[in-house]
Amino acid sequence: MYRRIIPIFPVDLVLFPRQELPLRIFEPRYKQLVEDCMMGDGLFGVCLAGTGDISGWQAPVDVGTITKIVMCQDAGLDGIQLDIGTIGRGRFRILETIPPSLAMPPEYDPTTLEGHQKFQEAYEAAKPGKMYIQARVEMMPEIDQSISEASWISLVNAWKRKAVRQASGPVDPRALNQLLEQYYLITDTPTPDYIYSLAALGASAPEDLQPILEADTVEDLVDQVMALMERDP
Repeated sequence: MYRRIIPIFPVDLVLFPRQELPLRIFEPRYKQLVEDCMMGDGLFGVCLAGTGDISGWQAPVDVGTITKIVMCQDAGLDGIQLDIGTIGRGRFRILETIPPSLAMPPEYDPTTLEGHQKFQEAYEAAKPGKMYIQARVEMMPEIDQSISEASWISLVNAWKRKAVRQASGPVDPRALNQLLEQYYLITDTPTPDYIYSLAALGASAPEDLQPILEADTVEDLVDQVMALMERDP
């Protein structure tokens, strides 16, 4: 199993392989992460933020998605914020987390120039190292089994039933089909990417999607998405 050390970006979302993810970067530690990635292969790991912490910073859950930076530009003239475009690649599992060199300072405020300056001063006074969390990870195999059209139809119908249950009034079936068309989810040849997108459409919270990202087989993937569609928030 291929292993490597990568920067980790814990966020309040789940990114699936081959999905696009635009990000607004404003924290000094993540600006350093982006700079390091741009000088390398442009890859880092996106993970759902967990309930624990590492040196005061939000800790990642164990399974995430390798992400490639495909665009990077200043978001304004102040130089504080960056806009980056990324796209998910393969999944990985964290074997070991590597803490940043600086614990989260008290009254940390990354949204102002003064906050950036205070953080930079604290970082320069700390021992050398990276501002951001890193992890030793192993890559997880891709799901490459075929998906039956019957399984896909069952999942779509389960999503429609969930949408009707959650609606505050009557739902026109044509509106549901139009929504599927809007998200390019009308197909006779479903792939795991279609299932990932349908799951995202039916989720109420990022935590709903983590078991789906972790599924290792088509059967488990279909079962996890079906469970999501049959479960009300």
